[in-house]
Amino acid sequence: MIVLAAVRHDQRLADLAGGNGLSRTTVDRWLKEVIDLLAARAPRLERVLAKIARAGGSVVLIDGSLIPTQRRTGPPMRRRWSAKHKRYGLLVIALIDVKGRLLWTSTARPARGSEITACRHDDLIGRLRSAGLAAIADLGFVRLDGGGENSSDPAVITGYKKPEGKKLPPAKKQVNQLIAAERAVCEHAFAHLKNWRVLTRLRLDVKWATRLVRALMVLNWHEIAR
Repeated sequence: MIVLAAVRHDQRLADLAGGNGLSRTTVDRWLKEVIDLLAARAPRLERVLAKIARAGGSVVLIDGSLIPTQRRTGPPMRRRWSAKHKRYGLLVIALIDVKGRLLWTSTARPARGSEITACRHDDLIGRLRSAGLAAIADLGFVRLDGGGENSSDPAVITGYKKPEGKKLPPAKKQVNQLIAAERAVCEHAFAHLKNWRVLTRLRLDVKWATRLVRALMVLNWHEIAR
């Protein structure tokens, strides 16, 4: 219960320790042990894709989200500055099913890198193709698979960007609307994850960020299954 209070409400560990007659070191150790245990239950990417393919699925959703971190000084912090969000943080890529359930999360990487670069670190395109799956993503993932708009067999389906100084044709606007409707569940998936207020501004050492996000994903599965 103490660990759940820490991750759900972002209670300071010193406050939890003092209120329960424990040392802060003990609460910190419990927190990290539970994060490790839960994160170990998160599936690997290959198993997630294989399971979707076996169930007859053909499409997953890809999206990225920023996990804010505390601001500190020094060169490592410059790598965590997100020009898109205008704040420091870590970038996490997630696979989400069409019902809005998180399936897999990537390693948390410095937010200065793009979503496309993060996907290429995990070879998402190659693994999707190997599993016979495609993905739907937003305009931030355009050309992730190198195919572009004219590709006859894209692994990642995105909308159309508006040409500079021109308007999109009605047909392309309709495509963008259809993709946006399919992707609406991505916002819900990340919103449920960030109900765990420990992600409001990460105070743990950033080396724990990946395990923390995966642990919270497992806790979300438990909540949904209840």
